[in-house]
Amino acid sequence: MKYPTTIQNLIECFKKLPGVGEKTAERYALAALELDDNIIELFSKSLTDVKTKIGRCKICNNLAEEEICEICKIKDRDRKTLCIVDSPKNVVIFEKLGIYNGLYHVLDGLISPLDGKNPEDIKLNLLFERINNENISEIILALKPGIEGETTSLYIKKMLENKQLKISKIAHGIPIGIDMEYIDSLTLELALEDRTNIS
Repeated sequence: MKYPTTIQNLIECFKKLPGVGEKTAERYALAALELDDNIIELFSKSLTDVKTKIGRCKICNNLAEEEICEICKIKDRDRKTLCIVDSPKNVVIFEKLGIYNGLYHVLDGLISPLDGKNPEDIKLNLLFERINNENISEIILALKPGIEGETTSLYIKKMLENKQLKISKIAHGIPIGIDMEYIDSLTLELALEDRTNIS
């Protein structure tokens, strides 16, 4: 027996979320039947808003509701230090630690020739323009450990070798191949504090 079409459609929608299989999607859809109307309205509006109101910061490429993200707007951050990450979610991870007070630059992924991702595909030109136009003295590479992260780090280092910059990367207490979102905060904090120079 199948669920009514409306419920089945909702199950199929939930299955499109990462990590959500058939049983979890079914549980979510049935739970939605029990939610108050105002919660359902908020849920629906939030889904629409996330597609219509969220864009990228024109300075750092982080997620933002306006042209400039909340972090870039803060005047008293260390504007000479730039932490380079490959995903907006990594900005949130570092911000939750509360130990980094510099600025960020978010790439659109990592260089991966096997996947057809070249330097121009991850908007590295925006990063280099920013370094040329702003008074940056240190770059911290906080990219996902692995071949793609190392390739991207080496490319950035090579492109910046004639600049008077301190270039460091977070220490490798982080297991190779793991997404940053699965790393505990203490490991991440130590990796940030024990970053090593690569220039």
